[in-house]
Amino acid sequence: MFTGIIEEIGIVRNIKKGAKSASLIVECKKIFDDLKLGDSVSTNGVCLTVTNISNSSFSADVMNETLSKSSLGSLNIGSRVNLERAMPANGRFGGHIVSGHIDGTGKITSIKKDDIAIWYTIIASPKVMHYIVEKGSIAIDGISLTVAQVTHDSFSVSIIPHTAGETTLSEKNIGSLVNLENDIVGKYIEKFSQSNNCITREFLYKNGF
Repeated sequence: MFTGIIEEIGIVRNIKKGAKSASLIVECKKIFDDLKLGDSVSTNGVCLTVTNISNSSFSADVMNETLSKSSLGSLNIGSRVNLERAMPANGRFGGHIVSGHIDGTGKITSIKKDDIAIWYTIIASPKVMHYIVEKGSIAIDGISLTVAQVTHDSFSVSIIPHTAGETTLSEKNIGSLVNLENDIVGKYIEKFSQSNNCITREFLYKNGF
């Protein structure tokens, strides 16, 4: 599990592409200190497993399912990526629950300055938009952000200078693809309510909801 608080920006040093898969070598500094084989690392929001460690870099395999559901397939040698290690049991919960399992990609349609802040508007599929609510949480390329505005097919977030400086979001342009992960809590609630006929409007009202 991750929190969406980016620890550092890594650099893709090599990409080995298979027929329907890829292997990435990512250079890092901060997270390299205690990185071990088998560790999970959120890479632009995608949970990847460390398969090799060498020379301040780690390797990770990316299967076909991940390439098709995320923007990792568009990475090039030299690309900068957001990195976060899995949350330790005694860690501080700074963002929201992020699994590293991407729901889909979105496309940036607008970037606007607002004094110190930057507004990003992102268009996404109906499947992703279904779980996005105003003032709710969304992970964009692994970054935990608060949804500021929502339309039928897009949503907007506003980032502060610290977030811009510590992540790759400020390097994106209009038309850039970003990985999106919905807040997992909403998905579980929907699944539970649909599979339990006892959860009705009357039941919720009776119990103070």
